[in-house]
Amino acid sequence: MNVGRVLSIVAFFSLYNILIFYLGWNGLIWLKAVFSFQQEALYWIVIAILSYAYILGRMVKPLSWLSIIGSIWFGFIQYGLLLFPIANLAVLVLSLLDIQEQTSIVVIGTVTAIILAGIFITGLYNAYSPIIRKYKVTISKKAEMKKLRIAVASDMHFGRLSGIAHAKRLVKMMNRIKPDIILLPGDIIDDEPEHFQKKNMGAIMKQLHAPHGIYGVLGNHEYYGREIPAFLKEMEKVDIRILMDEVIQIGNSFYLLGRKDKTDSRRKSFKLMVNELDGSLPLIAMDHQPAELKEAQESGVDLIVSGHTHRGQMAPNNLITRRLFELDWGYIKKGQLHAFVSSGFGFWGPPLRIGSRSEVLEIIVEFEEKEG
Repeated sequence: MNVGRVLSIVAFFSLYNILIFYLGWNGLIWLKAVFSFQQEALYWIVIAILSYAYILGRMVKPLSWLSIIGSIWFGFIQYGLLLFPIANLAVLVLSLLDIQEQTSIVVIGTVTAIILAGIFITGLYNAYSPIIRKYKVTISKKAEMKKLRIAVASDMHFGRLSGIAHAKRLVKMMNRIKPDIILLPGDIIDDEPEHFQKKNMGAIMKQLHAPHGIYGVLGNHEYYGREIPAFLKEMEKVDIRILMDEVIQIGNSFYLLGRKDKTDSRRKSFKLMVNELDGSLPLIAMDHQPAELKEAQESGVDLIVSGHTHRGQMAPNNLITRRLFELDWGYIKKGQLHAFVSSGFGFWGPPLRIGSRSEVLEIIVEFEEKEG
């Protein structure tokens, strides 16, 4: 490990510890004011464990349950850093108005705690109560079938927190749609397939039904887990075909293109993949990250589905994803291309969604050849 990398790691953890101390100090001041709390040493031990629970859970297998606690703690860190400075400022303003500091801390601190509780309750509900978003588009090409009903779910992150109950929700919602084809554009599992296998979630996914098949692509988290062969084996068991820079033809109706994730620098370009295809047939594509919509349009893709962004998952992170991607959520039309980006069915890190919602897409496609 080079010196620059060591210094970067030291700087990161130094900043992280400073922020944790700031959050912890605010919590301690409020506990003292409201409950006359005196167990400071125990308090800081708990804060330290919570702050490093995710890392400990990932590094020490017998303590893997700690990563669940650590994931939830990340949500507290984000919203604590947003709310506590405002709370501190409010206490300062009230003190300038000659209101007793103790009273200000109790009132402002309690209001902040209630807001945090509200955020967590709302976030949990949005994460674990998915909805179906419906779209209807027309592709100006002739196909054997006149209409195609597509069900799309991305970013399930099946594993520890997105578990058996959430997988059952997915199956129930998708089968309710009665799709002709099911598309799963990446991050089906959360890194390694260990928890997917342990919970026998494949048996649940095997209950998905679509006459034209179930297809998926790799997301960045399948690469992060570094167990792609094991993941592919699991998907094969449950009749989910993962397309890795592949194009297949569905009857005489359309082509289905599935790209490897952008994480793989050796993946094929859209241009190369469509080079020898019959341009008169509709072309539907899956690409986990919505980073190359222009290239998809220029290559003649008619419809593309992506995920990855989670729509920021926890506001105001959506302001960042909006800057990073031309389309970070929803639908746009670029020339002949109909582009869809899902906020995802699962979640990464905290099981919270603020300003976003777990979702399944139902896309009805009508094929109408242009006259003349």
